Amino acid sequence: MNHQQAQEGIEALAFTLGSEEYGVSILKVQEIRGYDSVTRIANTPDFIKGVVNLRGSIVPIVDMRIKFNLGTPTYDQLTVVIILNIDGHVVGMVVDSVSDVITLTSEQIKPAPVMGTTVDTDYLIGLGMHEQRMVILIDIERLMSGTEIGLIERLAA
Repeated sequence: MNHQQAQEGIEALAFTLGSEEYGVSILKVQEIRGYDSVTRIANTPDFIKGVVNLRGSIVPIVDMRIKFNLGTPTYDQLTVVIILNIDGHVVGMVVDSVSDVITLTSEQIKPAPVMGTTVDTDYLIGLGMHEQRMVILIDIERLMSGTEIGLIERLAA
């Protein structure tokens, strides 16, 4: 999901982190799984919980609450892992819960507000307004780009 797709409208998987609702392009979602224990890897950033074996593939798991500094995560029966395929890299994203798949037209997507230099909004596509809900739309490729994908690749190797 990128800015061009936002102009055309998108289908997004909506999920929650804390009290906020987020969305990622459904085209990037490979599967949704319950949260299982992960194997920790030493000397990785806190937001990388570790790795899991998914049908013979080693998949790094990123905790989005830690990544977004949303407080200490808690894991319960609603906690899920969204398995994403980002440019051929498979990565798991831990979220509090998944709600539904929403379809947004370009008119329902507002640009992300400019927050100054203290908040990095480069990975935000915009804010989707859907049935009295505001969904923060994430460009997951931008969020997981560069050095993080390099680090994740090394973990999966």
